[in-house]
Amino acid sequence: MPGAGNGCRARGTAPLGGKPRWGLQFARFNHRGRTRYLRVNSDPQEDTGETHAPVPFYVVAGTPAYGALIDADRIVTLHVASTVCRGRDVPVRDRTTDRRWQATPPGDAVEAVIAGGAGMRILVFAGPTALDAVRRYNLFFGGGTLPPRWGLGFWHRTPTRFTADQVVEEAREYRRRGVPCDVIGLEPGWHSAAYPCTFEWDPERFPAPAAFVAALAAEGFRVNLWEHPWVAPRAPLAAEVEPLAGSHTVWGGLAPDITLPAAREAIAAQHDRVHLAAGVAGYKLDECDGSELTRSSWMFPAHATFPSGRDGEELRQVYGLAFQRLTEELFRRRDRRTYGLVRASGPAAAPLPYVLYTDLYDHRRYVRALCGASVSGLLFCPEVRSARDGEDWLRRVQAVCFAPLAMLDAWSSGTKPWSFPEVADAVRQAIALRMRLLPYLYTAFARYHLDGTPPVRAMALCGDGAAPLALADDQFLVGEDLLVAPVFAGERERTVLLPAGTWHDFQTGEAFAGGGEVLVRTEMERIPVFARAGAVIPLMPDLAHAPHAGDTVPLEVLHFGQCPGRFALYDDDGETYAYERGAWRWLDFRVELALDGSRTGTADPRCAEVGPGLAYGPVTWRWMG
Repeated sequence: MPGAGNGCRARGTAPLGGKPRWGLQFARFNHRGRTRYLRVNSDPQEDTGETHAPVPFYVVAGTPAYGALIDADRIVTLHVASTVCRGRDVPVRDRTTDRRWQATPPGDAVEAVIAGGAGMRILVFAGPTALDAVRRYNLFFGGGTLPPRWGLGFWHRTPTRFTADQVVEEAREYRRRGVPCDVIGLEPGWHSAAYPCTFEWDPERFPAPAAFVAALAAEGFRVNLWEHPWVAPRAPLAAEVEPLAGSHTVWGGLAPDITLPAAREAIAAQHDRVHLAAGVAGYKLDECDGSELTRSSWMFPAHATFPSGRDGEELRQVYGLAFQRLTEELFRRRDRRTYGLVRASGPAAAPLPYVLYTDLYDHRRYVRALCGASVSGLLFCPEVRSARDGEDWLRRVQAVCFAPLAMLDAWSSGTKPWSFPEVADAVRQAIALRMRLLPYLYTAFARYHLDGTPPVRAMALCGDGAAPLALADDQFLVGEDLLVAPVFAGERERTVLLPAGTWHDFQTGEAFAGGGEVLVRTEMERIPVFARAGAVIPLMPDLAHAPHAGDTVPLEVLHFGQCPGRFALYDDDGETYAYERGAWRWLDFRVELALDGSRTGTADPRCAEVGPGLAYGPVTWRWMG
């Protein structure tokens, strides 16, 4: 709709209802009664709405629920039931006599504002449940990403200045200690110069990149490279990018206008020749989220100009998305799936193979961000970097092993899974469980791709409809049947909200009645994980790394409770985009109950001939509860 006066305003025509929530937010989950300033910002401001990915898509978890997207590439200010227009019925109270007086009277509508007269489009996604609205939103943009199988393993990032030999030795230590790991990430030191970047290998620390990557690949490791988009003047790429860059530099580096095909192609050609040809598997896209109005002032300013005609504000809001699309296309051309990390994102991100991260490090806020991101087509990694003691270290590892990407980032601290000996065994158990759950996790991502269901999601999307669950931001669902309740250092017990129905302790099978709270004692060795009654959970061995297509992988299939169950296990080659060409299969696992209460499990190999997937088998069953 066209702008007018000092901005473009869109106002709801029906009562808001419910509890609106959106984007990557750290301070709170429910934003009703708040005004949110949705600007991409490298230094998320306390409870203002500014974050790495402030997606202007909100979900109202009422009855029925719905979602709304403010489709604009500008900063959006949302007044979420925090304003009251003339003509609306609002109680007028005397502050001196009525204790119910409120400084900010609650409104019943959302007002969206874009300064400067820019336009916007509003898209509404129907329910009837909040999960339905989120599914429709994700599918509208193409469905969720399906990462390569190895992307769901465990990741380790090495210290910044490591040499090739040091990186290989660090990786081999994982193998010697029997700790699963799939991805080794390199930080800025792999560049010949960084901040700004050359995107070229340092000839002293990495004299033979292809041989280095091959040495790691021989032991089952993939290599992920850190980079940011600002091009160093000394970089070979600089000459091509210079006429395609903006008016302002970042750390003295060129800021390419990657909305231009010529700029994208120049960067893509260099990356393909120098990185992908050497066998690199993906990227960590950093520093694409700055803001000139905070202490984190590296980004180009809002008034910067670019060859495409866009200004700095507009380009900053979409830079993270454009950066993801550019690099994903690189791998797609080679028919190789990728998975990586990014510091800025926005609407339409669900199909992109990237997971958000942040330099914040509050554990509780990490879990809240993981929950909130799931409502807006985003994935978040509560990475582990350091800890004040062994307990804090263990609790962080246990939580991250249920996240969309499980990573230890030792770029600065140099920490490793075994850095705290007193909890090293429990840390290994947490990482091993992540590996065992790989078939279940991979299937959850397949559903994300096919029907838009987030693989890790907030309790507000559980379909229960209970008000306490809609507000829960310290526990989450993984796939359809697992509920994870992270524990934070110092806690010896915690309350878990269980949706309606019967739930079982994942380790012991003990049954709990849902529809309310349960108080759980928190053992050091594990965090509370519950399985829905009837859940069928396939587990594979805790291998050193994710299996390859054609590998024979035995399965242990768990069934919980005294009711029938079914699980459709998704499979494909785990590496290429062949699944988009029909090369995939589903394997059905069913549990039936006899009159005497005994259980029988069957594995249906229908469509086993379609696609070069894993050779699952043999299958054993374990009855839980």
